[in-house]
Amino acid sequence: MSKPPAPTSLAALRSSGHEHKTVKAEIRDNLLARLAAGEPAFPGILGFDDTVLPEVERALLAGHDMVLLGERGQGKTRLIRTIAGLLDEWTPVVEGCEINDHPYAPACVRCTRLVDELGEKTPVAWKHRSERYGEKLATPDTSVGDLIGDVDPIKVAEGRTLGDPETVHYGLVPRTNRGVFSVNELPDLAERIQVALLNVLEERDIQVRGYMLRLPLDLLLVASANPEDYTNRGRIITPLKDRFGAEVRTHYPLRLDDEIALMRQEAVLGWPGSPFPAPVVPDHLLEIVARFTRLVRESPQVDQRSGVSARFAVAAAETVAASAVRRAAVAGEAQAVARVCDLPAVVPASRGKVEFEAAEEGRELEVLAHLLRKATADTFRARLAGVDLTGLQSRFDEGATVETGDLVPAADLLQHLGTVPGLAALLAKLGIEEESPGLAAAAVEFALEGLHLNRRLSKDAVPGRTVYGG
Repeated sequence: MSKPPAPTSLAALRSSGHEHKTVKAEIRDNLLARLAAGEPAFPGILGFDDTVLPEVERALLAGHDMVLLGERGQGKTRLIRTIAGLLDEWTPVVEGCEINDHPYAPACVRCTRLVDELGEKTPVAWKHRSERYGEKLATPDTSVGDLIGDVDPIKVAEGRTLGDPETVHYGLVPRTNRGVFSVNELPDLAERIQVALLNVLEERDIQVRGYMLRLPLDLLLVASANPEDYTNRGRIITPLKDRFGAEVRTHYPLRLDDEIALMRQEAVLGWPGSPFPAPVVPDHLLEIVARFTRLVRESPQVDQRSGVSARFAVAAAETVAASAVRRAAVAGEAQAVARVCDLPAVVPASRGKVEFEAAEEGRELEVLAHLLRKATADTFRARLAGVDLTGLQSRFDEGATVETGDLVPAADLLQHLGTVPGLAALLAKLGIEEESPGLAAAAVEFALEGLHLNRRLSKDAVPGRTVYGG
């Protein structure tokens, strides 16, 4: 964060050549500058480049307030928060103003009086763009006072008359004046409360009880909502819908690569300051989790109106990593590397993140386990197509068996297996450059599971223990 500009008075601000822009003009100019420079306008947002982001950019360039509509866990809130990054880094405000009045155009009674009294000596403060973002999660108990404002009984008790506009305690919307305000889950807001936002979106002002109060608010209002046919908790009233300039439909990642990139960006796979090194989750395991997530989303046994959040994949990746760390701690491994034996832990951990059709009651874990096996098989075919695994399989054709499990160290697995023919080619095909015991075991175990799923090896599995055989 850079230092705020130097002017601290209205006179100095005018002398600096500062120009007053509206919030939407700031965002438009900064967005165009980023687009022209080829810089990302919404850093950290993945999978929306060709679909959602162009619509958002057009809405912002048009100066429209907007609603982001989509199922849970599609990144709506994350996207809204990045919009605030398009504001100017610093903006001047009248010092001490509750609603961030610009010194050139004071709106509230207090700042109007102050500028009339002090003129060019009016003190100026600077607000960083991080302080110009407001957010409210719509809940049934949200009141008009929370959003717009109400009479402050403390100010009345101090001696001001009830008719004095300065007795008003401003709500979240006016306090975010000259910034970006977000209402999450807008349909959950009671309809009588939604009415209070009508003037904010069209006339750009607010009304507080019986006061003759008109504040020309300058803000961008962005709301998020789940599809109404799923939530059934409420709806956006028609007059409010009409006042939003744009409705943008979001979606889950369309490409497998985007799903994997999202996991790598969001999943916490290491713990800074921990004496244990960060676990390694090989790419092929992340691909299995990504494919698993997509299969769950597409499954007819899952309630498609609910959706399967991106948090499902992120939590699954973290569970796999945690299983590897647990094994390393118990077995004394120097490096925690996730393996296929860590994947079953995802099934019970992720059960609560999926809503199933009523007919599947009691079969939830069975359905998830089946989809996880299918994801593993699909990844095996995609990753190891063309790799000669006959040398590995022949060891089992001769009657050998190998035991693995979530507490079996990598060194034990490799020792029981002995020399693995074609191990170098297997590692190369999986993109593993470092030939450590943990990574070698992860590659071999993936190959064993793939051979089993393709009916070329047998498998005897009980909780915590798996035996592969011919």
